[in-house]
Amino acid sequence: MEIYALYPRSFGSNCYVLVSGGSAAVIDPGVDANEILKLVSDKDAEIEFIILTHGHFDHITSLDKLRDITHAPALIHRDDNEMLSDGMKNAHAVFYGCDKRWQSADRLLDDGDKITLGDETLTVISTPGHSKGSICLLCGDKLITGDTIFANGYGRYDLYGGDPNVLASSLSSLRRLDSRLTIYPGHGDTSTLGGALDNILYY
Repeated sequence: MEIYALYPRSFGSNCYVLVSGGSAAVIDPGVDANEILKLVSDKDAEIEFIILTHGHFDHITSLDKLRDITHAPALIHRDDNEMLSDGMKNAHAVFYGCDKRWQSADRLLDDGDKITLGDETLTVISTPGHSKGSICLLCGDKLITGDTIFANGYGRYDLYGGDPNVLASSLSSLRRLDSRLTIYPGHGDTSTLGGALDNILYY
């Protein structure tokens, strides 16, 4: 599986495009839909899924436009689906003072769910704490972590659905995975999982 990163001109959140066997999955479409579509076209792939690691506005900016154009289903953990249609819960109203809403997801995810993409399988790992339904996605030696953990930190827990104790438990649970995994976080640069965990003193 190939992973391509797109970086927005604002908000600082990463969007990833996963490509395997001519199929693509867009993770956290926080960049302009046209940029995503161009990248996918350049890779001779077709978007099969739009997967959200959580429901904050900076990770879903172009969700509805991308879904309307491609007809690809949007996937999110069931505990974060409510955030899409509520500007306070997705934090847009918190930062900008106005309510912005997106359509509900087409498929709700749970811990352990499998998503087949081309020749690969993504496994959903529930890691609540940044939000109630935050997830990581494991595929081979790669781990997409959303805002659960970054190369040098972890996601804030003071917005809707955040909980410091739950986040601590989620971070601790990541120790059970291979420390050599490459993480692709929702903000900042890639790292190894072990390196990222060693950089935080939270749990």
